[in-house]
Amino acid sequence: MFVILVYDVNQKRVARVLKTARKYLYWVQNSVLEGEISEANYVKLKTELSKKINKEEDSIIFYTFRTTRYSKREVMGMQKGGEENIL
Repeated sequence: MFVILVYDVNQKRVARVLKTARKYLYWVQNSVLEGEISEANYVKLKTELSKKINKEEDSIIFYTFRTTRYSKREVMGMQKGGEENIL
């Protein structure tokens, strides 16, 4: 599946959330990651992130797609991140 992850977390937790998410997805730009991920790794990612955030203050949104066959990605302006940034 293809996932787009968008997060808005307290500054104290940003580095931990980003580091965890980058184990599974590619960093695209500030607070946004995307990439192909297996169902098993998707579950692992959500489990790991749920332990790192404060559910009273922080927000993470997952957009999931079965395929990118009918999607298009267009960047306007400076391109940030990319596939070479996966850990």
